[in-house]
Amino acid sequence: MTTAFSKRTVVPVTELEQSAFCQTDGNLRTKTLEEEFKAGVRWQKVPTRYLKLTPEEIAEGIAFARKEIGSKAVLLGHHYQRDDVIQFADFTGDSYKLSKMAAAAKDAKWIIFCGVHFMAETADILTSPDQNVLLPNMAAGCSMADMAVPRDVQDCWDDIATVLGTTERVIPITYMNSAAAIKAHCGRNGGLVCTSSNADKAFDWALERGDKILFLPDQHLGRNTGIAKGISEDDMVVWNPFLPKGGLTDSEIKAAKVLLWQGHCSVHTRFTVNQIAAARERNTETNIIVHPECTRDVVAAADMYGSTEFILETVAAAPAGTSWGIGTEISMVRRLAAQNPDKDIFCLDPVVCPCATMYRIHPAYVLWVLEGIMAGLAINRIEVELGTRRDALVALERMLEIAG
Repeated sequence: MTTAFSKRTVVPVTELEQSAFCQTDGNLRTKTLEEEFKAGVRWQKVPTRYLKLTPEEIAEGIAFARKEIGSKAVLLGHHYQRDDVIQFADFTGDSYKLSKMAAAAKDAKWIIFCGVHFMAETADILTSPDQNVLLPNMAAGCSMADMAVPRDVQDCWDDIATVLGTTERVIPITYMNSAAAIKAHCGRNGGLVCTSSNADKAFDWALERGDKILFLPDQHLGRNTGIAKGISEDDMVVWNPFLPKGGLTDSEIKAAKVLLWQGHCSVHTRFTVNQIAAARERNTETNIIVHPECTRDVVAAADMYGSTEFILETVAAAPAGTSWGIGTEISMVRRLAAQNPDKDIFCLDPVVCPCATMYRIHPAYVLWVLEGIMAGLAINRIEVELGTRRDALVALERMLEIAG
């Protein structure tokens, strides 16, 4: 039996909500769900009994449910999840790695994806129809993914075609952090999906087949990748979906090599060159490593940059005694510091701001979906529509081919 939550619930995520969990004392202790509901964000409603459960009661309930369900359920935890969720995960990783793990878990009837909506959609696309992908909290969206609305993307595509005609071919590339409908658009139009670790290969693939790239939805990853490939900033323009023709002239569209969608990550754009300067003033030997979703000036000022997995592997493999100022989500940075006590590891942003959407996967929601499974209910099942699934899979398979 599937509950009424099986259909996609679209919960827009505003930039204002990102600040709801920001703190200055660095305390990310999990409270009861009732207490956390007081934060100024939208939460999915749950049965009343889950609101007052303490972290200890929740942990006991999850342990019991996992034992009862056994290997029929696999719990995936994204690196940006809070520790009180990660402790229950069978596998941890970034969105790409976890989606591959979901696809490999062929014997699991239930895939509980502790991440955000687009990740669960990707897992549903890559798993078999008889498997159930569950997202514990349907309010766990992604502000970046929400910045690329299918209707707006189609309008952009049509405008570009009107300006260029048949003179040049545009290849659409969408970052993994996008809705299934955007991935499907790329699949239908000769494009592909990329991650922060293989965006450079995606650019090569696209430019071997076309003259221009439309990069969705993160302008910063697109710009940083383009520059790394030797494309001048002058040859890249930003498409504003709220303005006619993206706010560009016909000449600008024709001259551009890369058209960057005006989207961004509300976590990674918090990092600044001033924070990097402060970290180096604190310790001149500090290594600065940031995520490519950061702005161009931050990436240029850093010693190195790369995907979530790259940051993890680089810092973990570094010699004892080294110092690392990291520009990515705080929950992951703190966990990395705890796992490497022989190194000085800290977040560049002195204000502690976990990803406001990831943080909505409270352990009580995990318990809710697990107890639903025991009762024969598929709470919050993510099901991508068949046509969208087919076209998005084309774009994902192209990515998997270039990734080797």
